[in-house]
Amino acid sequence: MSRTVAVIGGGYGGAAVAKALESEADVVLIDPREAFVNAAASLRALTRPDWAANAFFPFETLLTEGTVIRDRAVSVDPGGVTLASGERVATDYLVLATGSSYAYPAKPGSDSIGDALDDLRRTHKELRQADKVLILGAGPVGLELAGEIKEVWPDKHVTIADPAEELLPGFQPAMVEALRGQLDGLGIELRLGTGLAVPPSTEAGQVGAFTVTTTDGEQITADIWFRAYGKSTNSDYLADGRLTTLNALGQVPVTESLNVKGYDHVYAVGDITDVAEAKMAGYAMRHAEVVAANITARLNGEEPTAAYQPLPFPVIILPLGSKGGVGQLPSSEGPSVAPASMVAEYKGTDLFTARFVEQFGPTA
Repeated sequence: MSRTVAVIGGGYGGAAVAKALESEADVVLIDPREAFVNAAASLRALTRPDWAANAFFPFETLLTEGTVIRDRAVSVDPGGVTLASGERVATDYLVLATGSSYAYPAKPGSDSIGDALDDLRRTHKELRQADKVLILGAGPVGLELAGEIKEVWPDKHVTIADPAEELLPGFQPAMVEALRGQLDGLGIELRLGTGLAVPPSTEAGQVGAFTVTTTDGEQITADIWFRAYGKSTNSDYLADGRLTTLNALGQVPVTESLNVKGYDHVYAVGDITDVAEAKMAGYAMRHAEVVAANITARLNGEEPTAAYQPLPFPVIILPLGSKGGVGQLPSSEGPSVAPASMVAEYKGTDLFTARFVEQFGPTA
């Protein structure tokens, strides 16, 4: 009996599924990149280039029994995957795990480790020369970027601007209040409820003084800016409709077992799913556990029983550098606000590097 499992995408969810199943099946992991990227570490990689290699884990160290194909999927049907090279991978089980794209530096723009590190070093050099930094977007990425910058360069003036009226809407007021207090303590200027009338005159990540006018008529002067908004789903290879119909956000419809609707052998995990929750790494890894359990059951001739239920409230661990930050975690009584010390212990100190060293092996 053939037992081939093709996993498209080696991000947080896809890498976890491939690793969990390689001893159970013939796993084929398909990804154009040279390495898994711990995106949680990307922002620190920008501010500390000597540390940046810790964000990258070559796929060759992930699977000892499976196969890694460095290529891009261009079409998928119920029987397999067609790659950009023209190769076709036939499969018995299929896992869609291509995640989402986000502006650099939150996610690298290159598929090569060397090129990605070169990009980070170049942008670090630009950032190092800037006295005033403008970050567009007050979501988790913009906030974490500001915290990393202030930890390395406490004297830089950092402004975060966002058209949203609220800071992290939907989270506990006590957590948001603690976040505001830490931002004030770091000297980070927060400008909510305002966007830019015209984009900055310079390219993102390039040093060069500019002044912009906000939609409420105020002016902001800075030397460099970064975009921290605009996530998009990586599902273009499904646009031909040979497998499923995407929703308006480019997401795949899934069942509670994380099967793509209409198929008992096709699954999806992470940002590409239409699960009603924030698109975060932690959720993708929870999806991976469900999918790995259900495929294992089918491989063993058993009926799959694992199901995924989103939490009824948002969860986050949001570091501001290695020692600060805020969090909201689940507890038996509902959402619980995590102090900065817990955020540092869980994430801020190493940004989950140790977890991925255990999964992939140490970085070079």
